[in-house]
Amino acid sequence: MSETDNSMSLIVFSNDFDKAMAAFILATGAASSGMSVSIFFTFWGLSLLRKDNFSRPGKSLIEKMFGWMLPKGPSGTGLSKMHFMGAGTGMMKSIMKKKNMTSLEELLSMAQALNVRIVACTTSMEMMGMKKEELIDGIDIGGVATYLAASKNSNINLFI
Repeated sequence: MSETDNSMSLIVFSNDFDKAMAAFILATGAASSGMSVSIFFTFWGLSLLRKDNFSRPGKSLIEKMFGWMLPKGPSGTGLSKMHFMGAGTGMMKSIMKKKNMTSLEELLSMAQALNVRIVACTTSMEMMGMKKEELIDGIDIGGVATYLAASKNSNINLFI
């Protein structure tokens, strides 16, 4: 058994609101307790890192379609279950606000302030026609080797 360091690595594959909340709650909790945290966003999870209102000219039709179909940032996500064309997500966000719970957007900012390393997958970006300037500020870019380096000795590895 190899010795592990005090770190956590996560892969975020989903752009579902509830799954993103879980990922960021875990990441900020771990970072607050002194752990080094790295989150690798790939495929649909990558859309959580998009800027709200950004369009880049020169995209192919398929790349434009990805841009239209995917949520733009954390505010555009929906629940994985009981979404009900946005009503379920709206209810969840309303309850969270009434109970003074931290929003997904705030958790993302908090993660960045706590030095959580947020990495966008280069392969997914290439496939979907995304460029770094379409992502929110402070995001690293990397491939599978970047994730493997972060997770190699982490004592917690999660796939969300």
